[in-house]
Amino acid sequence: MDEISFDGKILHTPFAKPDAYGALSMPVYQNAAYEFESAEQMELAFTGKVSDHTYSRITNPTVQNFEDRVKNITGSFGVTAMNSGMAAISNAIITLAQTGSNIVTSRHLFGNTYSFFASTLAAFGVETRFCDLTNSYEVESHIDANTCAVFLEIITNPQMEVVDLKVLSEITKKNGVPLIADTTIVPFCNFKAKNWGINIEIVSSTKYISGGATSLGGLIIDYANFDWLSSPKLHNFAKEFGMAAFTTKLRKEIHRNLGAYMSPQVAYLQSLGLETLSIRYDRATDTCKKLVEKLETLSEIESVNYTGLNSNKYFQLSLIQFGDRPGAMFTINLASREACFRFMNKLKIVKRATNLFDNKTLSIHPASTIFGTFTPEVRKEMNVSDKTIRFSVGLEDVNDLFNDIKKAL
Repeated sequence: MDEISFDGKILHTPFAKPDAYGALSMPVYQNAAYEFESAEQMELAFTGKVSDHTYSRITNPTVQNFEDRVKNITGSFGVTAMNSGMAAISNAIITLAQTGSNIVTSRHLFGNTYSFFASTLAAFGVETRFCDLTNSYEVESHIDANTCAVFLEIITNPQMEVVDLKVLSEITKKNGVPLIADTTIVPFCNFKAKNWGINIEIVSSTKYISGGATSLGGLIIDYANFDWLSSPKLHNFAKEFGMAAFTTKLRKEIHRNLGAYMSPQVAYLQSLGLETLSIRYDRATDTCKKLVEKLETLSEIESVNYTGLNSNKYFQLSLIQFGDRPGAMFTINLASREACFRFMNKLKIVKRATNLFDNKTLSIHPASTIFGTFTPEVRKEMNVSDKTIRFSVGLEDVNDLFNDIKKAL
């Protein structure tokens, strides 16, 4: 289906098997188990000799169709749908990490991602080495024979930092280490991860894909463009499965044992969201760009941080990597934490809520919420300021949003 468009691929990815009633939308297979015609057929399915579904914690027809659609539009080798973005991160990392491994990443991470690396993995003997991913020398100096991955967010949340992906991918390739990227901020319609040397892509499908915050989900996308023989944990697996070693390990062991596979009802909702992804993304990013340009003119705002602004220090790099639509998330800085709270309490249209890329515009004070349980010292290291408010732009009219913000200021 290479000859048709991005949206065409989403809409016309075929079912794995013809539907008995000719349904145009994949039905919701809201069931746990599947019947087999014989004990022999059942044995073949459970031992992986055939691809029949056995149990919906492992695979499910509705979820498989969602995975196939994502696989089709990304040109990837394997897609595994999980029940949240954090489940996608944890399952991907556990597929690669073992006691004695280390992960190289930045302190500029989403709060729970940071906590997973710094606390959860540490208890199992996995070291996280934090460094400045924009400094190639520093990155390379942190990699050694036990490094199982380099991990990053393509636009950090909420710091809005952008790393040169070509430089970073060259470093990881030279050192035989997989590059894992959380690309949630810029979806598939505007960013092709495999073109930038990313080996494993992580997406919180709760965000853009779900179609307006209808459901929680996450995706692990394997581009089969890494030689897993150099992976300390997957070396022996790679002897048998080659470039497919990561997805084989993930599907045959890790995601089965951790039990965080996506539910069929969520897969149905997110398949519907996927069908309108391009239209909603274009609308939200257009509004976001117009809004931040208007907000830059307001004296009450100390600074506006959006990589699509000409004034942003990452503008040129962002333009190269993400084009003129680098997501619909931005931040502003006000005079103080107290000023942020007063402002947010006066908002009428913009909602006070967590999450990103709902159809409604959302605002949150990251330092007191997402990062609220971290010490002031850790927040400082992570560059999370008490003066910052994060916005996720929805589908409202730009003038309605600007007037709401201006009145609240």
